[in-house]
Amino acid sequence: MGDIFDAFSEDTDEAQESSKAQPKRRKKRGRAAAVIVLVLAVLAGITYTVLPNVRDWISNNPVSEVLGDEVEDYEEGEEGEPARVTIPVGSTGSDMATVLYDNDVVKSTEAFIEAFNADTGAGSIRPGTYELPTKIPGQRAVELLQDYENHRVDVTITIPEGFTAQQVHERIANLMDVPLDDVLAAADDSEAIGLPEEAEGNPEGWYKPGQYLVSPDAEVESVLSEMISARVSQLNSLDIADEDRQELLIKASILEREVNTEQYYSQVARVIENRLVDSASVNGRLQMDSTVLYGVGKSGGIPTGEDLANDNPYNSYMYAGLPPTPIGNPGISAIEGVLNPADGDWLYFVTVDLHTGETLFAATLEEHNANKAQLDAWLEENPNYGREDVSEVGGETDGADGAEGTEGTGGEE
Repeated sequence: MGDIFDAFSEDTDEAQESSKAQPKRRKKRGRAAAVIVLVLAVLAGITYTVLPNVRDWISNNPVSEVLGDEVEDYEEGEEGEPARVTIPVGSTGSDMATVLYDNDVVKSTEAFIEAFNADTGAGSIRPGTYELPTKIPGQRAVELLQDYENHRVDVTITIPEGFTAQQVHERIANLMDVPLDDVLAAADDSEAIGLPEEAEGNPEGWYKPGQYLVSPDAEVESVLSEMISARVSQLNSLDIADEDRQELLIKASILEREVNTEQYYSQVARVIENRLVDSASVNGRLQMDSTVLYGVGKSGGIPTGEDLANDNPYNSYMYAGLPPTPIGNPGISAIEGVLNPADGDWLYFVTVDLHTGETLFAATLEEHNANKAQLDAWLEENPNYGREDVSEVGGETDGADGAEGTEGTGGEE
């Protein structure tokens, strides 16, 4: 028993000593925490005060100088023969530096990068082909690239939505200062320009509208190939199957030239779909002025009686179904209109105001003729808006189905 009590007594004594020591440890821990907080506060103050100054010092002292390495740069007065350099789209300052260094415009990539970073206007440098002196300081290279009006030598070719292939070819010939026959010859070489098989040798519709930067030394084939490649990439991004692409472009090109505002694209797309399957009222005929005009070599206006009587595969008053090729080069909005046709039973539409492009849709010929009467009234109120002016609607598009002797989409059956 004595041993047991002695053991218990010892445990109790240790517990008491531990209990007495505990507050002291808490005090030590509290003092340590206070010290840590104080140190952090001091560090925060130092960071707040010193860091901005350090940052400013670094920005004003290039890394090469801080480390003691001198950047290789040409001196003023060492200017050499001019060289043509191309700054690709999406280039960073480092990318530009590499291009300039490879062409001996600057002595080192570092020289250009430092000047680029120090120049607040460097972000305005545009892609393109420039003619610059060789052997110039990095800062001068940055300045000359910003003066693109005097030093950029490439050509910007703009292809509007709805342009026909003929209009595209003429614009390329004009801006690149090459014979039109050379452009037409290049367009006929389907393999050289990368024209897909489903186009069946005709590039109409396959030139993607947009802006293209063309080097003065570029070959016509490469320009046409770039436009076609851009179209293929666009269709790929939309997951359009190869066998569906030509039909899609045909329909979209009709939308582009039939109405002058995008708000009507999906409705006209529905009219096309309804007409192609109709066997009671229109017998599969589109009866659209835009296809008739294309068939006689016109890019806008209102068809004449002679145009409507012209027997060609694009005369959708004579022949049912879609025309054999697109009738222009449609933009993305028209393409999306075809992919997402509106819901409706319309077979007819007519633009009743050739200034605003207001267009009315109808399911029956009776309704369509009533709508057409509004166009006739508009023409009476605007007697100076002649046949030659209709091409202004939508920018060389025919938005006036039903005007001057035609019943537009549907006509008299």
